[in-house]
Amino acid sequence: MKLKLGIPKGSLENATIDLFRRAGFQIATSSRSYFPTIDDPQIECMLIRAQEMARYVEDGILDAGLTGRDWIEENEADVVAVADLIYAKQSFGKVRWVLAVPESSVFRTVHDLAGKIIATELVATTKRYMKKHGVEAKVEFSWGATEVKPPVLADAIVEVTETGSSLRANNLKIIDTVMESNTQLIANKASWEDAKKRRKLEDIHMLLDGAINALGKVGLMLNVHKDNLAAVLAVLPALKRPTISHLSDDQWLAVNTILDETTVRDIIPRLKQAGGEGIVEYPLNKIVL
Repeated sequence: MKLKLGIPKGSLENATIDLFRRAGFQIATSSRSYFPTIDDPQIECMLIRAQEMARYVEDGILDAGLTGRDWIEENEADVVAVADLIYAKQSFGKVRWVLAVPESSVFRTVHDLAGKIIATELVATTKRYMKKHGVEAKVEFSWGATEVKPPVLADAIVEVTETGSSLRANNLKIIDTVMESNTQLIANKASWEDAKKRRKLEDIHMLLDGAINALGKVGLMLNVHKDNLAAVLAVLPALKRPTISHLSDDQWLAVNTILDETTVRDIIPRLKQAGGEGIVEYPLNKIVL
């Protein structure tokens, strides 16, 4: 059994390959090939633009792939949504497609754009959005550099953003959110009905979720005399509850827990003051809940 898996080429490529690395899969790309290698003999990878991924999965050229919910809806693709993977190029969160206009313009709402020109790569979705609001406007496909088109080449744009920094840098203001999107693991319907391929996809889903759960977290272990255990536990904000086990000396205990990485620099000195010893911080690749 070979699972043909599409990896999104472009802005999500590095984040996706890093996520798979955390999940336990080593993917190696080459500038001369669209077929990355992966250290799993049951998987064949292919680099595909996210905009086209859903179509190739729907047609069965790929068994599965990773792409944004935005491009699935844009292509109205008939595929199985196996998993929501809340990660993106920068923030590992959701992204927004927003309606934006020049800061200096008189446009305040979508209704002000009747009869105007809107540039976007997300044409079909934007047309559906305009129709929903009862506004007739000319929606043009943008081949790139969409942010620089208003006000000369377009009156407004619909563009994807994570932080809004690029829009602000181009003196644009957001007047509405057209849709939110996140990465999804999708499957071809026939492939999903194949028991072996479904099992493989479910395993990949579990491991990717575990890698996402571990983002920004670290493990911490330490030893503590039983007389100081209460003081140490009062310092620790655990994921659930710390794991506590006995050492060979029955007066001493080992404490193991998971913390947000940003809190560790404040917590370790307090643990030392509370009686913790042999404090070790270690990285996490996966947390399977």
